[in-house]
Amino acid sequence: MIMQKIDFTLDHAYVELNQLLKLVGLCDSGGAGKMIVADGQVRVDGQTELRKTCKIHAGQVVALGDVRITVLAADEPS
Repeated sequence: MIMQKIDFTLDHAYVELNQLLKLVGLCDSGGAGKMIVADGQVRVDGQTELRKTCKIHAGQVVALGDVRITVLAADEPS
């Protein structure tokens, strides 16, 4: 299985998990993102995350299926 890797650069202190899924194009809306999280499909730093609006900060890794999102601070090189 080939893992797709996405780098997401934060422009604020954090992004809510459901919004991150929407912003990187893994779902059409924040509401759809909430459903994906509620279904237990999302892992944050290797742990299943069920909090839909969990605050994701720079340095964290979010995984959904075969997609891995690395969250970067605005001043970090990608």
